[in-house]
Amino acid sequence: MTTVSFALILIGVLLNAAAQLMLKAGTNVIGVIGAGQGAWISQIQNIVLQPFIVGGLTCYVFSVAIWIAALSRVPVSVAYPMLSIGYVVNAMAARYLFGESLSATKLGGIAVIIVGVWLVSKS
Repeated sequence: MTTVSFALILIGVLLNAAAQLMLKAGTNVIGVIGAGQGAWISQIQNIVLQPFIVGGLTCYVFSVAIWIAALSRVPVSVAYPMLSIGYVVNAMAARYLFGESLSATKLGGIAVIIVGVWLVSKS
């Protein structure tokens, strides 16, 4: 895998991870989204007007464009497993941004993911 190909994959994955974190920040502001009589209209308004959610959706758009460029250079059997990097980034960021826990089991899983991504990148 070339440096440019790896950079495109990494940028796409990081944008996707940023999108997830921004969407979570937006839902933290909005609160629980549920079904209720007439509530869906105000909930849609809250979602559409929430800056974190708009930012997250914008990150998704850019990540898809970059991902398409990456897929034009790298086989999908190599590129797709690289999306696992997003879990590692999100787990770490969620710990610091939202106070989510990182148990020993999660850390072990993250280590396995890192080794797996490294192995796939070498193929």
